[in-house]
Amino acid sequence: MLWPWSSPLPLIALRGPRVMLRLPQQGDYDSWYQLRRTSRDFLKPFEPRWTEADLARRVFAGRVKRGREEAEQGTDYSFFIFRSDGDRQVLVGGITLSNIRRRAAQFVTLGYWMGQQWAGQGLMTEAVGVTLPFVFDSLDLHRIHAAFLPGNMASRRVLEKNGFVEEGFAEKYLQIDGRWEDHVLFGLPKERYEALRYGQR
Repeated sequence: MLWPWSSPLPLIALRGPRVMLRLPQQGDYDSWYQLRRTSRDFLKPFEPRWTEADLARRVFAGRVKRGREEAEQGTDYSFFIFRSDGDRQVLVGGITLSNIRRRAAQFVTLGYWMGQQWAGQGLMTEAVGVTLPFVFDSLDLHRIHAAFLPGNMASRRVLEKNGFVEEGFAEKYLQIDGRWEDHVLFGLPKERYEALRYGQR
C-alpha cells in the first residue's frame, strides 16, 4: 500500500462530484480570510472562541506549516473544501481528521466547518463522504469519531447520511465560544462503512 505521506503532500486530493479536498496552501489565505470573516456570526455558536487577530496572515501561515508537518507525520490532516465553479475552485469550508491513534485504538476524530453562503447545499455531506475511503482504505483506521452540539441538526444529518450513528452523550465535552458545552457523540466503524458501501453496489 502506498501511504499518503510517502507521496508529495500537495498531491493529496480527495474528489467528489462537486467538491475537492486538499491540504491548505499559503496562496489560499485571501479566500480563507474572506470566508471566515463573512461567516463569523454563523460559525461563532459552533466553534472555539476566535477574534480578528486569529485571521492574521502570520497566524494562517503558521497553521499551514503546522498542518503540513502533522500530515507528514500521519497524525492529523486539515483539508480545505473547494467547490468546482467552471474552471476554478472556490473555497467553501474545511474538514479536520485529528488525533489519529494507532496500536489498539486505530481511530480518528472528525471535525468540519462550512462558510455560511454554502451551508444547506449538501456540500458537507459529500465532503465527509469522500474522506471515508481516505480514512478506512488509505490510512487503514478502524473508527471515526465525531461530536456536535445537541441542537445542531444540520451536523446530525451530515453524519447520519454518511452512516454514522449516535453512540452517547458527553457532558461539558468541548469549549465552544468560551463555554464548556455538552455534545452528542457519533461514530462510524469500518465494518458498518464497508457494509453500507458494498450494499450500495
